Amino acid sequence: MSSDDPHPLIPNMRLDELLAELHSRLEAVLSTRDRVHSLLEAVVAIGSDLQLETALRRIVETATHLVDASYGALGVIGEENTLLEFIPVGLSQEEIARIEHWPHGLGLLGLLIKEPRSLRLARISDHPASHGFPPGHPPMGSFLGVPIRVRDVVFGNLYLTEKRGGAEFDEDDQAIVTALATAAGVAIENARLYEETRRREIWLQASSEVTTSLLSGAGVDAVLTQVAKRVREMTGADVALIRFPTEDGEALRVVIADGAPELVGTEVAVIGSLSGAAYLSGEPRMVSHLDAGDAEIGGDVEIGPAAAVPLGAAGSVRGILALGKHPGRMPFTQSILHMLHAFAGQAAVALELAETRKDAERLGLLEDRDRIAKDLHDVVIQRLFAVAMTLMSAVRLVDRPEASGRLQHAIDELDETIRQIRSTIFALQVPRGADEPSLRARIVELLEGARGHLGFMPGLRMEGQLENAVPAPVAEHLLAVLREALSNVVRHAKASKAEVSAEVSDGRVILVVRDNGVGLPEDGRRSGLRNLEERAAQLGGSFQAGRPADGGTRITWSVPL
Repeated sequence: MSSDDPHPLIPNMRLDELLAELHSRLEAVLSTRDRVHSLLEAVVAIGSDLQLETALRRIVETATHLVDASYGALGVIGEENTLLEFIPVGLSQEEIARIEHWPHGLGLLGLLIKEPRSLRLARISDHPASHGFPPGHPPMGSFLGVPIRVRDVVFGNLYLTEKRGGAEFDEDDQAIVTALATAAGVAIENARLYEETRRREIWLQASSEVTTSLLSGAGVDAVLTQVAKRVREMTGADVALIRFPTEDGEALRVVIADGAPELVGTEVAVIGSLSGAAYLSGEPRMVSHLDAGDAEIGGDVEIGPAAAVPLGAAGSVRGILALGKHPGRMPFTQSILHMLHAFAGQAAVALELAETRKDAERLGLLEDRDRIAKDLHDVVIQRLFAVAMTLMSAVRLVDRPEASGRLQHAIDELDETIRQIRSTIFALQVPRGADEPSLRARIVELLEGARGHLGFMPGLRMEGQLENAVPAPVAEHLLAVLREALSNVVRHAKASKAEVSAEVSDGRVILVVRDNGVGLPEDGRRSGLRNLEERAAQLGGSFQAGRPADGGTRITWSVPL
C-alpha cells in the first residue's frame, strides 16, 4: 500500500446509527421512568381519597392521563351483568346532553362484562361484538378496556378510547392501566370499608338519639325531622322524605322532607309507586333510576336512584322512608338498604313506644279529671248544697228585711256556684274527640275572637253536657248561629255589654245571646235572622228574636237532641 492511499483513522462502525439508537433507547427509558413515576403518584392519589364516588372519578381521570387518551369511562357492574353506573371523562356537558342514552352494557362493553380480561383494539368498529354508538355520541377509534377487580370479584371496567395523535394503544399502555386497575381495586375496597364504618357509626348514633329523644318527651315531628336528616347523612342521598298514609289509604303524603322542604304535603299513589310497593309488602325497594314521568319524589326535583323503606314490619307498616339521589349518582346498595331497614325498624319501635307513652299520659290525665269531677260532685257540691239549705232555713228566723235579703242573695250565689261547678264537672268528662277542641273550647274561642271587634269581652255561661250530649252536626249549627249572632251585635247593636248562654237541658240545647244595644228595628233587614231560623227549623227546633223590656236584643235558638 502506497503512502498516498487514504487510511481511515476510525473504523466504519455506523456511529451515527448507534448514537441515534442509543438516544432513542434513552428517551424510551426516560419516558418509561416518567410513566412509572406518574403511575406511582396516581396510585398514591387514588388511595388517599376515601369518598367512593370521588375516588371512582379520579381513577378514570388518572387512567386517561397516563395513556394520553381523549376519552375515558368507568362502568360499574350491577346485578344481572348490567352497567349500574357509567362515569365518563373527557366529554363536555353539551356533548353529554347530545347523547341519547348511556351504554346499557351491550355490545363491546357487554363482552368485557361477560369476559373480564384486557382488550386492546386499533378501531372499535372492526370488532365483531361492536354495536356502534348511540345517537349523539362522538366518534371514537382506538380502544383499551381493562377490568377492575375487588377481592377477585369484578367491580367494573375501565374504558379508554381515542389515543391522542391518532396512535394506537400499545402493550405499555395496557400494562400501565392494568397496574392502575389493580391499585384501583384496593382503593375502592378501602373506600367501601370506610363508608361502611362511617355509616355504622352514624347509624348507632342516630338510633341512640332517636330513641332518647322520643322517650324523653320530644315531639314526634321533631324526631322524624331528625330521622330524615340522619338517614340522608348516612346514605349520601340528596332527598329524604317521610310519608304517612292519607285518611282514605289511597295515597302516601309527605310530612317531613329533608333536602327539599317544598315537597311537604305532596302525595304519591299507593298503587303503582315505589313507596306504595314498600308500604304494601313491608319490604324495602330500590331502583337504579326512576322511569321518566315517575312521580315517586314529586315536584321539580330530578331523581335518578331511589329507595323506599317501610317504617315497621309487614302488616303493621306505619309509614315510608323514601330516598332519592340526583341523576348520574351511584345507586343505593343492598347493604345500605338492609341497614336502613334495620334503622327504620328501630325508629318505628321508638314511635310506637312514644305513642304508648302519650296514650298513658292521656289516660292518666283523664283519670285525674274523672277523680276531680267525682270529688267536686260528691264532696264540694254536697257541702255547698248543705250550706245553702242551712241558710234557707235561717232566712225564716231573720226579722230584719235587710239581713234576710243578704241571706237570700248569698243563697242565690251558692245556687249559681253549684250550677257552675256542675258545668265544670261535665267539661271534665271525656269528650268524644279527645284530640279535637271541645264544644266549650270552640265557644270560648269564638267569644275571644269577637272581643276585638266588640271592644269588650261578652259574658259567658255554659251548663249541662255540652261535650257528650250535643252531636257534631248540631254543634256545627250552634257555632254558626253564635258566630252570626255575634256578628250582628258587632255590626248593628252598638252595644256596650253582651251575654252568651249555652245550655243542655231536658233533651235540648239552648243558645241565648243578649245585648244592651239599640234593639231590633221594626222594619229593618232580617236576612241574617232568617238564616238562624232556618237552621233551627232544619233540626226541628225553634228560634225567637225580640226586644226585652229593659232594652237591647235577645235571641233564643233551641233544638232537640
